[in-house]
Amino acid sequence: MNPSTDTLPPIPEKRYFTIGEVSDLCSVKPHVLRYWEQEFPQLKPVKRRGNRRYYKQQDVQTVRNIRELLYEEGFTISGARLQLKERNKAMAAVPAGSASDSLNKIRRELENIIASLDG
Repeated sequence: MNPSTDTLPPIPEKRYFTIGEVSDLCSVKPHVLRYWEQEFPQLKPVKRRGNRRYYKQQDVQTVRNIRELLYEEGFTISGARLQLKERNKAMAAVPAGSASDSLNKIRRELENIIASLDG
């Protein structure tokens, strides 16, 4: 990833985030987030009482992907929309089990490394 993306804070383990929290986590102003909701069908935060937005973990990652495409890779809004659509198609084409298997394999390798360092 690009250096400016690397400086973003880690996404905390929470179920929902307010628009202010997402703004801070992604270095994007709240009005930009509201605009992106109109432009990117993938970005659909839950709306509750008083039209308050609550973003899920996946929404925060989508915002970061949009930010990267627009600000760092130089895509236009329509180009970023197409790129996200293509990425989603590619992710859907990968069987869920293979990603899980890969993660399990990586986890086992890391556990082996930790064990060898401790021993």
